[in-house]
Amino acid sequence: MEAARPCSPATDSPDDNSSVVLHVEGITGAPAREEFETAGPSAPVQVESSPVNASLESDGATKLVNPTSEVLTEESPRNAHDQFKSSPPPIPPKGVSDQVHPSSPAMRTPFAETVGGGGGRSETPGVNPPLSTPHKRSLTISRGHTVSVVLISSALEIILASKEAKRSVAIHDSARAALDMIRAGQGGDRPREIFEPLRLACETRSEKLMIASLDCISKLISYSFFAAESSNLPLPSPPPSPALHPRRSISASQNSSSQISLVDLVVHTITSCHSETTPEAVSLQVVKALLALVLSPTIYVHHSSLLKAVRTVYNVFLLSTDPVNQMVAQGGLTQMVHHIFTRCGTSNLDDVAETLSLRPSVSSDALSTSMHVTPSSESRRSSIISSQPESGNSSEPLQPLSEATQERDGDAFHSSNQATTLPQEGLVNTISHNELQPAIETLGTASPHVEQPTLGSTPSANGHLHKVLTTHDMFVKDAFLVFRSLCKLTMKPLNSESEHDLKSHAMRSKLLSLHLVLTVLNSHMQLIVDPTAIIYSTSSHEAMTFVQAINQHLCLCLSRNAVSPVPQVFEVSVEIFWRVLSGMRTKLKKEIEVLLHEIFIPIMEMRTSTLKQKAVILVMLSKLCQDPQALVELYLNYDCDSEAVDNIYERLMTVTSKIATLPYATSQSKGNDPTSPVVTPQTRVQSSAVHASGAIPVQGMVDTSVIGLSEGQLRRQGLECLVSVLRSLVAWGTSVGKASGDSSILETARVQAGDEHEAMSSDPSLDRAAGTSGNLESFRQPTPDTADDPTRFENAKQKKTALLEGIRKFNFKPKHGIQYLVGAGFIASSSPSDIARFLLTADGLSKAMIGEYLGEADETNVAVMHAFVDLLDFRNLDFLAALRLFLQAFRLPGESQKIDRFMLKFAERYIAGNPHTPFKNADTAYVLAYSTIMLNTDAHNPQVKHRMTNSDFIRNNRGINDGEDLPEAFLSSIFDEIQNNEIRMKDEVDSVHLPVTGAGIANVLANVGRDLQKEAYILQSSGMANKTEALFRTLMRSQRRSRAAEQFFSASHFVHVRPMFEVAWISFLAGLSGPLQNTDDLEVVDLCLDGFKNAIRIACFFDLELQRNAFVTTLAKFTFLNNLGEMKAKNMEAIKALLDVAVSEGNNLKGSWRDVLSCVSQLERMQLITSGVEVSDIKKGRTRKLPAEELANESRSTHITVAADMVFSFSQYLSGAGTAIVDFVRSLCDVSWEEIQSSGLSQHPRLFSLQKLVEISYYNMNRIRLEWSNLWDILGEHFNQVCCHSNPHVGFFALDSLRQLSMRFLEKEELPHFKFQKDFLKPFEHTMVHNPNPDIRDMVLQCLQQMIQARVQNMRSGWRTMLGVFAAASKVLTERIANSAFEIITKVNKDHFTAIVRHGAFADLTVCITEFCKVSKYQKLSLLAIAMLRGVIPVMLTCPERGLGPESQPAGEDGMIRFWFPVLFGFYDIIMNGEDLEVRRLALDSLFTTLKTHGTSFPVEFWDTICRELLFPIFAVLKSSRDLSRFNTQEDMSVWLSTTMIQALRDLVDLYTFYYDMLERFLDGLLDLLCVCICQENDTLARIGTSCLQQFLENNVQKLDATRWERVVSTFVKLFRTTTPHQLFDESLRIEIDGSTPEVTDANESQGQTILPAPLTPTTSEQESGETKFSATDRRKIFKQIIVKCVLQLLLIEMTNDLLRNDAVYATIPPDQLLRLMGVLDHSYQFARMFNDDKELRTSLWKVGFMKHLPNLLKQESSSAATLVHVLLRMYFDERSEHQSARPQIAERLLPLALNVLSDYVKLRADTQAKNIAAWTPVVTEIMDGFCRFDNRAFAKYLPVVYPLCTSLLARDIAPEVRLGLKRYFERVGYTQGIMEVQ
Repeated sequence: MEAARPCSPATDSPDDNSSVVLHVEGITGAPAREEFETAGPSAPVQVESSPVNASLESDGATKLVNPTSEVLTEESPRNAHDQFKSSPPPIPPKGVSDQVHPSSPAMRTPFAETVGGGGGRSETPGVNPPLSTPHKRSLTISRGHTVSVVLISSALEIILASKEAKRSVAIHDSARAALDMIRAGQGGDRPREIFEPLRLACETRSEKLMIASLDCISKLISYSFFAAESSNLPLPSPPPSPALHPRRSISASQNSSSQISLVDLVVHTITSCHSETTPEAVSLQVVKALLALVLSPTIYVHHSSLLKAVRTVYNVFLLSTDPVNQMVAQGGLTQMVHHIFTRCGTSNLDDVAETLSLRPSVSSDALSTSMHVTPSSESRRSSIISSQPESGNSSEPLQPLSEATQERDGDAFHSSNQATTLPQEGLVNTISHNELQPAIETLGTASPHVEQPTLGSTPSANGHLHKVLTTHDMFVKDAFLVFRSLCKLTMKPLNSESEHDLKSHAMRSKLLSLHLVLTVLNSHMQLIVDPTAIIYSTSSHEAMTFVQAINQHLCLCLSRNAVSPVPQVFEVSVEIFWRVLSGMRTKLKKEIEVLLHEIFIPIMEMRTSTLKQKAVILVMLSKLCQDPQALVELYLNYDCDSEAVDNIYERLMTVTSKIATLPYATSQSKGNDPTSPVVTPQTRVQSSAVHASGAIPVQGMVDTSVIGLSEGQLRRQGLECLVSVLRSLVAWGTSVGKASGDSSILETARVQAGDEHEAMSSDPSLDRAAGTSGNLESFRQPTPDTADDPTRFENAKQKKTALLEGIRKFNFKPKHGIQYLVGAGFIASSSPSDIARFLLTADGLSKAMIGEYLGEADETNVAVMHAFVDLLDFRNLDFLAALRLFLQAFRLPGESQKIDRFMLKFAERYIAGNPHTPFKNADTAYVLAYSTIMLNTDAHNPQVKHRMTNSDFIRNNRGINDGEDLPEAFLSSIFDEIQNNEIRMKDEVDSVHLPVTGAGIANVLANVGRDLQKEAYILQSSGMANKTEALFRTLMRSQRRSRAAEQFFSASHFVHVRPMFEVAWISFLAGLSGPLQNTDDLEVVDLCLDGFKNAIRIACFFDLELQRNAFVTTLAKFTFLNNLGEMKAKNMEAIKALLDVAVSEGNNLKGSWRDVLSCVSQLERMQLITSGVEVSDIKKGRTRKLPAEELANESRSTHITVAADMVFSFSQYLSGAGTAIVDFVRSLCDVSWEEIQSSGLSQHPRLFSLQKLVEISYYNMNRIRLEWSNLWDILGEHFNQVCCHSNPHVGFFALDSLRQLSMRFLEKEELPHFKFQKDFLKPFEHTMVHNPNPDIRDMVLQCLQQMIQARVQNMRSGWRTMLGVFAAASKVLTERIANSAFEIITKVNKDHFTAIVRHGAFADLTVCITEFCKVSKYQKLSLLAIAMLRGVIPVMLTCPERGLGPESQPAGEDGMIRFWFPVLFGFYDIIMNGEDLEVRRLALDSLFTTLKTHGTSFPVEFWDTICRELLFPIFAVLKSSRDLSRFNTQEDMSVWLSTTMIQALRDLVDLYTFYYDMLERFLDGLLDLLCVCICQENDTLARIGTSCLQQFLENNVQKLDATRWERVVSTFVKLFRTTTPHQLFDESLRIEIDGSTPEVTDANESQGQTILPAPLTPTTSEQESGETKFSATDRRKIFKQIIVKCVLQLLLIEMTNDLLRNDAVYATIPPDQLLRLMGVLDHSYQFARMFNDDKELRTSLWKVGFMKHLPNLLKQESSSAATLVHVLLRMYFDERSEHQSARPQIAERLLPLALNVLSDYVKLRADTQAKNIAAWTPVVTEIMDGFCRFDNRAFAKYLPVVYPLCTSLLARDIAPEVRLGLKRYFERVGYTQGIMEVQ
């Protein structure tokens, strides 16, 4: 029989633990199997045939079915009997098809109809039936059907026939009674009596009877036989377990067992059948019966009975040596667990709630939980194992199981007995989410039997009302208990033997429990995270969600197993963690952080962990990376949370990147690495063999046997993770962004992104929730009341970054760190208490730096140290524990003084908290603490050779306790503890270093067989596990205190991708570029490039310039296009990737286009080189290596060629609204310039990019004008640059390209007033100006001529640029160019003048002609040009487009500006800048002739423009030296001033005279101009100015009214004041300068020199007195200016004299203005008189070199006096009324002047002052004559004053005219006095 069995899986590879057994099919030959097959319908689920699973395999192998198949449904038993061919099928009950199993829904319905509710439910839900009325069950046996009789009677007959029955009266009697009842058609309502013989038979331990009884029991279970029992008595549960005494008959306790609920009794009976020595056949029946019972749809097993059933099947698996039994037990266990969890979700919550008292088929264990039962020692001892094995050597596998259930310690959430509670004093529904409240409220009268407290129960001590538990609540509690037990089973530690033996009981137990936990998490996550799955506490009456309840157990399970060195355990632990991470991260936020930070990330970083471990974690990470939402939430909840210790996401990326860039071994070949499972996921193939290890296949698990085999494979996995992250970020960030309205990315890019997204969503690792919504988070509730605000998270991230920066600063320099942290607000204030609290509580601070900071002697540091120690609580701690706690908070510094301060404070704090110590004062504690630290150093420092003994330590501490000794026992205990347990920082304990092996043969031999790496890993991992568990305990305590879990933030916003990419982009770049550089494996290369593309896409989408440039530049470098000889196939792939990026991300590449286009350019160069074309290159002398031929061919492949072309052809689709097309064009221009520059002066320069620029110009010419203008700004500038290149081949090509583009562009119509053509043609003008090559310039003219011929009808604003080009050509030194240009302009002027005027280019035409006029080199051209300019005027006037013909109305100001002004300005320009004197003369003549000829038609406003813009600016050179720059030399300027400007001034005065009425309003401008002209240091200009002023006044004297005279006189006043040399009286000018010889200034030295404009600066008398010290040079300049002013003053006096002697002028000037004029003349006279009288001043000036002779102002004084006397006398005698009325003022000014002159004249000495006498004689004569003309009254009035002076003259030798005047005067005196008579 054994031979017929399939091969035992126990012989399979111990590593193969991937199979899970659920169903057994077609197992033939084994006795156990025969018994299994006779089960008929009683085996509901073990054995089943389906279309998917063939009933038998040809080789007799066992077929395994997926655990999540339909086998778990209630309909599983429907065709069971078809599979058991060896036993006769059971006879179906009447009216029921033999194809339907009695427990199937089809059969349960009639039962329900009969009894009012299936499974023994009462018809009336709210009322319990009376005890005396048994249930009437519609069982087949009661109707006399033979099938039921056979079903039970056959087993009873076997029992009766057995020898055990003959020995035992109880067995015999009970069997006989039961058989009689059956045969009498009775017993259907007395199940206990029917069951009793079966129970007793099981106790006999007879294999035959046990098999028969168990088989019968399982069949009865299948037919819901035991559902008929109503548990009316709530009895203790679990029942007393006779398993502890397996040989004792339970009949002794018959009385007690009769009170146990039937379900519990059945469970107890079945489980008691199994022990360590149980035959395999019996074990199989036990499993079958228990499976039928647990999976029964009508009989519910709860709590301890359920645990006992699960435990027994578990033990069958562990203890059985039969592979079939192991397989069946494993499969059954899996189904049980599935069923227990499935029924929680499938229980019908819409049914009426059922209290436990109304559920007769519920185990009494469930009933007992409704009371507060104090667990007895008996119930405590009941464990998950059914019995203690007898043989001691086989107790090992049972120990973990018993321990796993010994945890019942009274805590409601740790007790399977007291898990749920029924009310004792009423029913209150406390669960708000339960919709069954109305139904529950109807149960106000619960069963009185339930309400009776039983033995050991106590009333509710705290008075709480208890929750009425529904069936669903019971199911949830069952699920929790089972899950908790499984978790505890996983925590059982393995010994070293078990770790190496996969078949050991401990290992199989651990693996099975871990796989079951994984199965539950995988299949029932919805229940676990369901907020309505509530578990109720018995003791505290609190409700807790399922996930809260399992939290601690699950986390401890992970923390203990995730560090296991056993690969199988580690793998399952990682899979469990992945389920937790993916499905429970919203519930277990902090726990996940601890696991990642303390275990999984460190394992990835540890050198001692194996490749396999890292690979398994990477598999898990890859799944995480493929879930975008999980990834984003990881970042939001940890990296943006300042409470989180670590930046989990950032650290994961860093670690993964480091793995991806592990150093490459040189010997490693590509073929050694198997394919990574992440790229091609492989679900574990289920073998047909039973796996004794306990492994169960779980959907989504990856076959780990093919990973972690080499570093290369690990690198590959790391790389795949990074790429997955980038794909997820793209899917999350850009897809949402596009949905929000961004449609700027090319359609091709959208398609690619869509494909990626589909690929990710279809990944097998994500199929877990495919049956629901297809979303990994389908069950996760969004965080309530929390908006996903990206700004909030960004601020939180910045805050955390700032905190980490502060910690980094502190760890480098504590004081700076503290300052930073206080300033940033992380420390509330700079008070010692706040700083101390931060140092104690903040994570990440270096303990050593805390010690250094606290140990400083500064007052502040000491205060902080005291506050720090005060925060530590040493109460109720023994001395050494307190010291350890103290020294854990910081690292003790090494300096003794610092240690001393610490110990003093510690002693003070310890004594304050512990008054009842052996220490009499703090000194004792201080000395002992110091001594203990010395002992610690002495005992554990390897450098100490002679160590301290106990007696030494005691001796050292003698007399320290206030002169007394401390107890020796106390000191010895301290000594022993320090010896055994060093005081160390926890960080030091955790960091374990690899054992270092010494050199030499001895060390090699000593380490043979040792796995040093594993040993080091175990050391490290144990510390990790301990630390993690400690963290979890702290976390649980804080959560219990706060009653609130960490808030978890759900992600919904796409913007989070930006900061995620920003924090990790360096890791991405390193992780992608490393493998790309180091490997030639094209699969890896493709992966890297995919990562690059995704990274660039993110950087582009979010406009991250730095990151985008980094990735694109790196990718561009990997093309190796600048190093063709080193190029490989991977570099070609990089080229393709770069081109793909360009096509898909063009809209956002911005500055990175430069790298892309540079590569495209180099690609074309490569194609040329490999084709044999000689490519010019500046870098000569290098030997150029060519790439391999296949690479050369690949570079010309369709993919690359098309993609490269698409880069340019797709440019027309680039966004114009943004800067995409502008960036593209700018970059292409840059690359084009680089190409051209690299070609030098080659005859075949590289013009690829320039050609592409022309192409894209064609592609984009149809863009809207606004976009095109932006483009042409760049393109035009580039053409400017290229057309002027020194290589003529480049220039010719560029010009020709520009011509073609222009011809195309000119085809487009341009509306009036736009200037697109003008801008487009600008490069021609730039080239003409800046390219000196005459051939290029000639080509420019040819291009334009061709355009004029071909496109003249479309020419609009382009005329302006063309005329500009011709104007530029006029300045070219090559005569043929200038002649050609003039010929073209002559023809254009002749043929297209009307078009030019129409399109607004008339001004440009005049400018162009003007430029030809100004050229001096070709006078012939200049004269022809000015003739053309003069000829333009009549043509313009008659032009129909002009509208200024004789018949038309005068044009307005705008017409004047557009047509007249350009012509007039042309003349002005020639006048100012023409180099030829004749041309200037003609222009000047033409300007003023034209103004005189046509000026009458000009409006006044236009005259204003002419004066302001054309006439006055001619003389601007006189005002400012800025205008001098247009003259090459001073001689040129002098010639221009002496010829052109002087003539222009005369013409201007003449024009004012000609058009006085029109130009009168601009008189002020003319006067100002003349004023400036007069006030020049050059007397030539001054004379011309005075001459013109005099001429203007004389010519227009009749036209000047009083107002104008007022302005004219004001001008004279200004002139006199400006030219008054006040500086003559400046004392500082008379100071002798040391060491300098006086240089005499000649007043006439400027005569005959060049004429230069030098405006005078007026000085006032206030400016005289200054303390300024002048240098000799400055003084000379001032002296020169003084002399000029004196000369100008004379000129002005002469001009005034001439004007006022002009009768016409005198007659028209008003008297008041004449008096103003006399005032300035008088001032000039007085100034000169004062100077002449100051002999000392004049001498001083002569001494310092002012003049060669003694200076005087005699001429100024005499001429001004003469003019004054003449004018005042004329005014005095003027008979006009205005003058008569002003006579008093005139006399008032005249008399003093005359008297002064006479008195001064009298004083003159004839011998020395002959000049003076000669100068004053005419003045005196006129004065005498004037006195004589006074009337008698006036004559008499002044006679007393004048007469003495006249008599004084008689004593002098005077001139005859004076003598004649005296004669007349004395005659008048004679007449007046009557001395003489009037003749």
